[in-house]
Order: sequence, then C-alpha cells, then structure tokens
Amino acid sequence: MNLYSDETRHGFEHTLSWLNQWACSRSFGLGTRIPWDKDFLVESLSDSTIYMAYYTVAHLLHNEDMYGTYKPHPVQPEQMTDEEFEYWYPSDLRVSGKDLIQNHLTFCIYNHTAIMAKKHWPHGFRCNGHIMLNSEKMSKSTGNFRTLRQAIEEFSADATRFSLADAGDGIDDANFVFETANAAILRLTKEISWMEEVLAAESCLRMGPPSTYADRVFANEMNIAVKMTDQNYRDYMFREALKTGFYDLQAARDEYRFSCGSGGMNHDLVQCFMDVKTRLITPICPHYAEYVWRELLKKDGFVVNAGWPSAGSPDRTLKAANKYLQDSIVLMRKLLQKHLLGSEKANKKGVSVAAVTEDKMTGLIYVNEQFDGWKAECLRILQSKFDSNKCIFAPDGEIIAALKNSSVGQATNFKQTQKLCMPFLRFKKDEAIAIGAQALELKLPFGEIDVLKENLDLIKRQIGLEEVEILAASDPDALAKAGSLVSLLNQNPASPGSPTAIFLTS
Repeated sequence: MNLYSDETRHGFEHTLSWLNQWACSRSFGLGTRIPWDKDFLVESLSDSTIYMAYYTVAHLLHNEDMYGTYKPHPVQPEQMTDEEFEYWYPSDLRVSGKDLIQNHLTFCIYNHTAIMAKKHWPHGFRCNGHIMLNSEKMSKSTGNFRTLRQAIEEFSADATRFSLADAGDGIDDANFVFETANAAILRLTKEISWMEEVLAAESCLRMGPPSTYADRVFANEMNIAVKMTDQNYRDYMFREALKTGFYDLQAARDEYRFSCGSGGMNHDLVQCFMDVKTRLITPICPHYAEYVWRELLKKDGFVVNAGWPSAGSPDRTLKAANKYLQDSIVLMRKLLQKHLLGSEKANKKGVSVAAVTEDKMTGLIYVNEQFDGWKAECLRILQSKFDSNKCIFAPDGEIIAALKNSSVGQATNFKQTQKLCMPFLRFKKDEAIAIGAQALELKLPFGEIDVLKENLDLIKRQIGLEEVEILAASDPDALAKAGSLVSLLNQNPASPGSPTAIFLTS
C-alpha cells in the first residue's frame, strides 16, 4: 500500500502493534443491524469504513440522484452484476486527516482484509495535517478564519490554489499565508507581462537551432523540471511540484536570459519554455494557464487536454557543470572584492599603493582538475571502503588503519598530514553518502577548464573584468604569470571543484 510518507507508515505500524484484534460486531449500541440476524449489529466504526464500495453502484440504484428520492429506480439490487463494482474498485487513493490513522483508516484496512479479496484492498492513503492561517490556528472566535469562498473573492481562485499548494506537504499542518497569495497574484501577472513583451519582440530572439552552452543548460533544466514535477504530482507533493515546475523553472529562465548576453535567447527554447511552464502549472493555476495557452500562445483547444510535456533524459553531468560554473563565478567575485578591499585598507594605513580599479586589472583563474598527493590517497582508501549499493562505509577504524598503512601513513611527516587528512575524509564521506560514489572520484565528471573557457564572456561580465585567463595550476608557465603573487596560490591552492584566482594590476 502506498502511504506516501514514512510518518504515515509509522503511524499505522504503531496503531496495528497495540490494536491487535477487534470485534466488528456487537449485540447493542451504535451500528447497523445485520440483515440476516437482527440480534447483532456491525459497530459504527467498522460500518463506516467500507461505504466507498457503495459509491461504485449508487448512481445505478439512485438514478443519478444522490439523495435516492427519485422514483422509480431503473435498476433493482437483484438485477445487478459484479461488473460495475469490479470496474471501479478498489479505491486508488483515499485522502484523509492524520488524526484518523489510529481509528477510521486502520479499521478500513481491517475490514477490507477481512471481507474482501486482496485485489479489492485499498491501494493508497494520503494523510495530511490540519490547516493554519498565517501561522496560527484557524478560529472563528479570534477572527483568524476564512472560508474557501472568502479566499477566492479576496485573492482569486488561482492565487488561492497557488497559496494552498505552497502551504505545505506531508502530514504536518499546512500554513495558508496571505502574503503568499498576494505575491502569487503579482508573480502570475508579471509572468504574463514578460510573455507579452517577449512575444511582441519575437523577431529580436536568436533564430536557428540551440547551439550555445547556455542553450544546452536551459534545455536540460526544462527536462529536469518536467521529470521532477511529474514525480512530485504523482506523490501529491504540491509544494515540491510548485518549486520544481514554477520557481526553479523561472530561476533557470532568468539565469539563461543573463547568460545569453548580447547574443540573445534562442527563439525555439523560449517558445518551449512558455509551453512547458504553462502545462506544469496547470494543475495548480488552471485559469491562468488557460489564458496563457489560448490568448498568448494561440494554441488550439484547452491546456488541460494538451497532455504532459515530453522531455528528454536529464543530463546530470551538465547540471553539475553549470552549478560548478555558477559557484565559481560567485567565488571569483568574492576574491576580487577581497582584493579590492585589501588595497583600500592599505591606502588608509598610509602604505603607498596605486589606486586599484577593476578596469585596470587582469584576472588569472587557476584550475586543478585532479586530486593528487595525500588527498588522492585518501580518496583511494575511501573508494575501497565504500559500499555503493548500500551507500555506507566500513568502520572508521578500518579507514584509519588503511591510511596508516598507505604511502601517506609511512611518510615521516604523517602526524602533521593526518591533521589535514581527517577533516578531508569526513567531508568526502558525508558527500559520498549524500550523492554516491562519484564524490570519491579523483576528478570531476566534466572538464573544468573547458567549462570555464566556454563561458569566458559570461565570467568577464559577471565579475566585471575585461581581461580574464583560465590556467592550469599544474602548468609551470601558467604559474609564472602570477609573478610575486604565486605565494597566494600556495596559501589557497586550487582543487577539483574549487578553482582559485589572483588579480594583477596592469
């Protein structure tokens, strides 16, 4: 049975562990008399947990009248067969509150297993918490209360749905926040305005097939969004679906727009983005999506009938390479600001330092694409002590013993090196447990120098320098370019995934 969360499963396991056997019938009290023996009745809790089976045939017996008052009934019970019931049952999903795990929902399992074949047992329960309003319990007495109709009138249907989706996943109490609903109105309105502007200036977009690094990254982000959002919807994780299908996709678009620079965004990718994003948000904001689909994108039919967007397999290596690029740019900016700040402090202290400005500087970015020395030896040891299937390591004692028996452990300065090894081993162990064995490789799954060189124009724009060079830290000629500042490279050496930089005044 799919229970969608570990907390729900633990709740059922706890209840089943103490509830044990329970009599489903009694001779007096609340409940329904057994038709063939009026001396006994089915107690009310058991009686109320299989009524969904009646839903499968109620429309036939009631002639589409939910109250059963319409006469005459077109079908009598004795005329019915099992076909209708077999077609609809069992229930694929039952959504209910977490407070019913220890009674109603557990009895639902009990009674289905007692009187029905296994093929008719429920397929899944999705339990949720209660809803709070602006981080406080909803209460009419305090005025902290909204009906669904009031929320729709105040925020609109789509903004209300947006805020409800953002309110929380799992069985924790959801939190409907007015600020989120108001922000949703602005977000959706701004997105419509952006689409209108882009479509009005469509001729300014770059035509032809996607060809640049930024194009590949953006297309990959859309593939990832489609796959992850699909899974989040299947798991009824609506906040996560909103994150992957709206927020993350919007952030990817903004990054792509900036990365393209003067070359402009690719026409086909922008069209694909608007199509994909509209479809992904449809389950949450259907009215907004239909407006975009029909009025802006000029599509035929309804977006709710358009189907889920197709997507290629996500390229995890490309995503990792782009994260490396963005992290490296942030690092370069910090190093540059530190360099400029150091020059300002020197001037304030009376030290004769020429005024340093960014237009007079050259950035040298040094990259070391492979671990070497004691770090490489540590990684080899961790590789040999890691179970990639179970994602666990051998005991620390075995790892330390292997380190002592290695070439690093046999060196005369081992005690000094060991102080560096231990934090590195802990860091890499945690990383491997989080992302897998690839964290223990001696080099990254992509060429760092290639990624940085391919995006050199972006790096220059982001850090504000006209002259930037990408150099290998293992190249003596490249190190010679650092001149007297080569000592800084020794103090802060580059390593795989973490380049370093120095800045020369021209």
